[in-house]
Amino acid sequence: MKIIADQNIPFVKECFSSIGDVTLAGGREMTAELVKDADILLVRSITKVNKELLEGSTVKFVATATIGTEHIDQAYLAANDIGFASAPGSNAMSVADYITAALLALGRKKQIRLEGHSIGIVGVGNVGSRVEKKCRALGMEVILNDPPLRRQTGDNKYRPLEEIYDCDFITMHTPLAKDGPDPTYHLADEKFFTSLKDGAVFINSSRGKVQDEAALKKAMQSGKLGGVVLDVWETEPRVDPWLLKNVDLSTPHIAGYSYDGKVAGMIMIYEAACGHFGLKATKTAMDFLPEPEMPEIRIEKRPPVGSEEDAIHDIVQQVYVINRDDFNMREILLQPEDERSAWFDGLRKNYPIRREFSNTKIILLGIECCEVNKLAGIGFKVLL
Repeated sequence: MKIIADQNIPFVKECFSSIGDVTLAGGREMTAELVKDADILLVRSITKVNKELLEGSTVKFVATATIGTEHIDQAYLAANDIGFASAPGSNAMSVADYITAALLALGRKKQIRLEGHSIGIVGVGNVGSRVEKKCRALGMEVILNDPPLRRQTGDNKYRPLEEIYDCDFITMHTPLAKDGPDPTYHLADEKFFTSLKDGAVFINSSRGKVQDEAALKKAMQSGKLGGVVLDVWETEPRVDPWLLKNVDLSTPHIAGYSYDGKVAGMIMIYEAACGHFGLKATKTAMDFLPEPEMPEIRIEKRPPVGSEEDAIHDIVQQVYVINRDDFNMREILLQPEDERSAWFDGLRKNYPIRREFSNTKIILLGIECCEVNKLAGIGFKVLL
């Protein structure tokens, strides 16, 4: 079989070579000519898979190594008997780790103690539910908003959007939908931002078009918002230079880019491809995951310095330095305007290995119990 795969899917050639011949290409380089005689097409979110790309091709199976599927015309695939798979939940923990690191970094920067503050989570699926657990572990008050889940479950814990407006932090974890009962395109619009409490912090790591960036800029310029963290951008790979300069933390759509999440997504679509063609899957995630760079952090008993959250922030920074991603992202502003989109894509393509918190053991000696619970609650393996 001939397989065309996005070169940004880690180990995709090593894994899928067990079932066919793999050709790698950039996600924005996928053309009808390239895929016309392929059997399998493997993509990430930047490749639009539709009639224009596939008509007249021999492609029998398409998979995206992402949780989102809005870049895939699934109706076209179904109408043409082309198999399809995605990787729901594969990078959910990665995004939740990212949000945790962002909250702690922002708390340090703004001198805000997270415990006791409220956070509204918009979208409580694979990602949002994990963000909820980590935020609760940090002692935050959590308000959940997810209209589809409210209808499906009837659970009163899912509150109307209006109830998150009074939260100190708001974090977006929705798919992108322009139609249907719950459209999320420009969900964060001018009305949304004007409804927020003064000084609220806005975080988006879902999809760039969930935010209306004109409205976001207006809210920032007016002093309405107390902070902004953006991992996704409405016109990416082009990024609004004013926003990039003025947000508190900026990253190039890499919240879900932990190595664990990438490999998990790759294995999910590999297993799906094997199932589609009746082949035996012989590879697992453990064949590709390296040893973590920081397998263990030992913290000796010491006189207390700073707050408990300061200590947790410093531990998280040893595993994931989110400020480094922010620094690298801001270098876009130093590039010629016509090279900035390529710089954004390059940051994603060459993103360094980042492992999830769960790969690191924290060995604590003489630390208070509440800190132990918080570290375990945000995902670390804690040993006393």
